[in-house]
Amino acid sequence: MVAVKTVKLGGTASDITVGRVAHGLMMMTWRDPSIPLPDEEAFEAIKAGVDIMPPGVKMFLNSGEFYGPNCSAANLELLARFFDKYPEYAERTFLSVKGGSKEGQLVPDSSPENLRRSVDKINEVLCGTKRLDLFESARVAPNVPLEDAIKTLAQLKSEGKFDHIGMSECSAASLRRANAVHPIATVEIEVSLWSYEEETKKVIATAQELGIAVVGYSPLGRGFLTGTIKSPNDLPAADMRRHFSRFQEENFKHNMAIVDGIKTIAERKNITPAQLSIAWVAALGPHVIPLPGSSNKKRNLENLAAGDVELTQAELAEIDDILAKHTIKGGRYNDAVDPKMLHLWG
Repeated sequence: MVAVKTVKLGGTASDITVGRVAHGLMMMTWRDPSIPLPDEEAFEAIKAGVDIMPPGVKMFLNSGEFYGPNCSAANLELLARFFDKYPEYAERTFLSVKGGSKEGQLVPDSSPENLRRSVDKINEVLCGTKRLDLFESARVAPNVPLEDAIKTLAQLKSEGKFDHIGMSECSAASLRRANAVHPIATVEIEVSLWSYEEETKKVIATAQELGIAVVGYSPLGRGFLTGTIKSPNDLPAADMRRHFSRFQEENFKHNMAIVDGIKTIAERKNITPAQLSIAWVAALGPHVIPLPGSSNKKRNLENLAAGDVELTQAELAEIDDILAKHTIKGGRYNDAVDPKMLHLWG
């Protein structure tokens, strides 16, 4: 049995306790459609996390309206099948879903019409099998003032379509502005040993000040920090990471120095590099929830066990030294793409 530490969510969800480490579901369906993940394999991975939660503690699950081939709702369809087959798991999970993009596109649109469409689509696909606990726009859309977008979400919440409002990929200033309109329960940003920018630190600090939980996605650097990927050629031909700057050959070799460094510390603690990476994110604050993704039962349990790993001040200092000596090469996505198109730190 994994010893499960817990954390409280924020804002209107401050009375909800979840496991210290969350479970991201994106890669269960955001994958090569010619190699689909069997339902039972996905279901066993989800159940494994829920089953180790103590009574009264929910498993934080993260999904998306567009987490499927061609931005389809395949991830939500998978969840609907899961909760239809295992209805007893519905109340034992906290479901956060990203949406707010134009239908079938990765283009943020926070117009009242599109936010309503997005929320209604999520609930329609879930078919009443599971309550939409939290809705978050995947990006801060530039087409509508942020305050107006939050007011729209507050209206949809008041209509009973979901229970809590979250944010994603926003700046600290935007988080503060949104929270002034309606309490924000969680803010989802990328946090890892190779994604710890100045704005990351500001969002984490602002969230703590405002009583908001930070959900740190990609704490394993999209698999890089696990040490299991030895070269870009280890990635499947259709893998989206092949387009990311940090996975390009020259940058990849340079960035491996961080993996080599954390491997040494992990071996000393008798844990995996993945567990060390997740524990480091959790150590950034009692309100920071690492969100690794996994489609495999064994790997999910390994990830969740990292929530019980305590890093000493000496170990944290050693990790800081590794990061200081080995600056990451390459941006979080593709350096050839206009940053404005990615809507990072909106």
